[in-house]
Amino acid sequence: MIRVGLADDQVLFTAGMAMVVDSQPDMAVAWEAADGAQAVARQRDDPVDVLLMDVQMPGTDGLSATRSLVSSGAGCRIVILTTFDTDEYVVEGVEAGAAGFLLKNTPPEELLAAVRTVHGGDSVVSASATRRLLRHVRPLLGGPSAPAARPDRGTRRAVDSLTPREQEVLVAMALGYTNTEICERLVLSMPTVKTHVGQVLAKTGSRDRVQAVLFAFRAGLVDRGDLLREA
Repeated sequence: MIRVGLADDQVLFTAGMAMVVDSQPDMAVAWEAADGAQAVARQRDDPVDVLLMDVQMPGTDGLSATRSLVSSGAGCRIVILTTFDTDEYVVEGVEAGAAGFLLKNTPPEELLAAVRTVHGGDSVVSASATRRLLRHVRPLLGGPSAPAARPDRGTRRAVDSLTPREQEVLVAMALGYTNTEICERLVLSMPTVKTHVGQVLAKTGSRDRVQAVLFAFRAGLVDRGDLLREA
């Protein structure tokens, strides 16, 4: 049974998520929190496996709570919930250690799939959400015509350690393609793609798929023109 925690100050939204999660035979909502501080305290007293965390909450926000939980080794997998239209802090959440992020209007079946995915050790990053994420990152690194910052020595070594095929897989991930789409794009089997993704994570020192996406962008593997076309 997957134990799920919900952290959101919107009561109706939380109630809806709880109904969706509790409808499944393999998962259940263990507790709800109205802000980040409550989520941290609840996780300490009654640990869950997966925590769905809103970003914008009164008091302690979701980003601060995520950093606190990850730094304390809480062990739960955190998925950031965001509207993206108003939230400019998704990158911070990912870098703080979130296992991924979902739009708050995600269909119920995708929410349930996300809970199972992060519980299994992977990250949640949909194609559209990845492209949105990169559009948030791009202004931090300069405009489309701005020269990319030169990667540091460690980053260059990590890039050099990737095989040509692994680099192709990483770029596809950075452009927001799912494993299924990478299979079609590169004409590879699913087991082969999963193996390449695992190697990419290991060689780039990325905790999960989301961090690998950020690595690719900062390492200069994603062309800004490609990003704009994909978005």
